Amino acid sequence: MNARAKLACLAVLLLLIPALSGAATRLPAPEKFSLKNGITVYYFKSAALPLVSFRMWIRGAGTANEPADLEGVANLTANQMMKGTAKMDADAIAEAVDFLGARLSIGASDEYASVNGESLKEHFPRLLEIAADCLTNPVFKDDELQKERKTRLDSLKAVKDNPGSAVRYYFAKAYYGSHPLGHLANGTEISLPKMTTADLKSFHQKYYRPERGVAAVVGDIEKQALLDLLNKTIGLWKPAGSAAPAAALPPLPKRAGKKLILIDKPDATQAYWILGAPGYPLGDAITPQAVVMNTLFGGRFTSWLSTELRIKRGLTYGASSSFQTWPAGGLFTASSYTKNDKIGEMLDLVFDLMNKAKTGFTAEEIESSRNYILGQFPPTLETNASKATAYVRLMFYNLGFDYYDKYLAGIQAVTGASAKDAAAKLIPQTDYVLVVVGKSAEIKKQLEKYGTWTERKITDPGF
Repeated sequence: MNARAKLACLAVLLLLIPALSGAATRLPAPEKFSLKNGITVYYFKSAALPLVSFRMWIRGAGTANEPADLEGVANLTANQMMKGTAKMDADAIAEAVDFLGARLSIGASDEYASVNGESLKEHFPRLLEIAADCLTNPVFKDDELQKERKTRLDSLKAVKDNPGSAVRYYFAKAYYGSHPLGHLANGTEISLPKMTTADLKSFHQKYYRPERGVAAVVGDIEKQALLDLLNKTIGLWKPAGSAAPAAALPPLPKRAGKKLILIDKPDATQAYWILGAPGYPLGDAITPQAVVMNTLFGGRFTSWLSTELRIKRGLTYGASSSFQTWPAGGLFTASSYTKNDKIGEMLDLVFDLMNKAKTGFTAEEIESSRNYILGQFPPTLETNASKATAYVRLMFYNLGFDYYDKYLAGIQAVTGASAKDAAAKLIPQTDYVLVVVGKSAEIKKQLEKYGTWTERKITDPGF
């Protein structure tokens, strides 16, 4: 069995161990230490299997801090960091990771860049060497940039051929506008052609800073051995020596009134839509009530949305709602799709269900939602990788290692009245953004009753 197959088998076994042993799902508290260059590290030894997982988030190196005219540069920078260093080219990096049977990736989210790695215990030192090399010594080659740019521009064209994908891009732009969260991670037809390796180098130099790194290591490795290894790899990463740029997100947009956008795709046979409204900030006291409420409204297969639109009416194969949260605010969205001639019927049902949510939920529904959430939660913290991610997330956002204990206790305490209050606060009535992508000639008349629409053609540049 090669190293990659062995890693996969062990990862599956690690998922089974807690269930077979009846182990508690509580997140164990890690040890904390700091490297001389400012990286904060959280460590937890787990010797159940010979695996080690590594996670690191770098505050400020995400899409929210990229220049507006270089939309996508954060994600592109992260992508190119594994395409060549002073020591290894792209093929050598890929082959080395594959030879170890390991996993390694660098990516960019909205508020941070992330480095994710996992390998067998015996290969972890070499994996961390490769990760540190990519993180600290990328060379950003012109030929690699050209290849990735072409891939992304082709992908953008493909997005506009797929209304299910396109609607997400159009919604992001319609809802966030000029807010940094409206940046498209993969860039745009306008921003990508003008990006150069100099732009990537500049972004890397400005935002990739060790003092803004929060890391976690979970697995079969002793603390002293880990310290020695970290000091020889990412611990050698030198601080920038200049003041760090601001990294906090500005407050999220507060929608006042309706904003209705129709994107005309003349060859579309189905209409796709997303409705969005302000949610709640990360860590807000309303979180448990909102999660219980949303699970019933659109957060699971047997939710109101899925039951009414899919099971009872046969209008769609999928309908859902969800919350996204940041310290600066949050977002509620609901979405689905249906045949062009049914879009009016579907939206009528959705608005009826939104009004119904204001009247509350039955005691049986509340109990069912609580049990569902409590039953689904344990697997989210069972693996080394999930624990490492949890440690980084909790500390990155200053939530504390008892956050999940408090969250689950809060779920158990949700009542019908508190869930009803959450719906009254968070399910929109008049203040929302609604974006529909479909064949205007067949759906426009059905949409008129909801208000005045701004119509655009999907062939127009940008989103």
